Amino acid sequence: MSSFEFTLLTILGCGLVTWLSRVLPFILLKKMTLPKLLVEYLSFVPIVIMSALWVSNLFVQHLGHFPSVDWNNLWASIPTVIAAILTKNLLIIVLVGIVSLAIVQLVLYTG
Repeated sequence: MSSFEFTLLTILGCGLVTWLSRVLPFILLKKMTLPKLLVEYLSFVPIVIMSALWVSNLFVQHLGHFPSVDWNNLWASIPTVIAAILTKNLLIIVLVGIVSLAIVQLVLYTG
């Protein structure tokens, strides 16, 4: 088997596994009804994941020392959190975050 065929099969296999891991739960849960307590519990998963990603990006880890604050991300987080509270719209939150970080970096690196 040539390296091209191996790479192509690897990409196709990874794509299939990724697709199945996203579609299979919908197929299985379509025929089942989950308990209300479980559905309520699962509703917090996106909030927890976004919070973990946000907090992990606010700090820069240094080996053997306490982490330091990533000030660019902290300053850009302020309008982003305000947008999240006011709109609760993921698209607007992401756009405000990107624009805020771009403005912070533009001001801090050119000022």
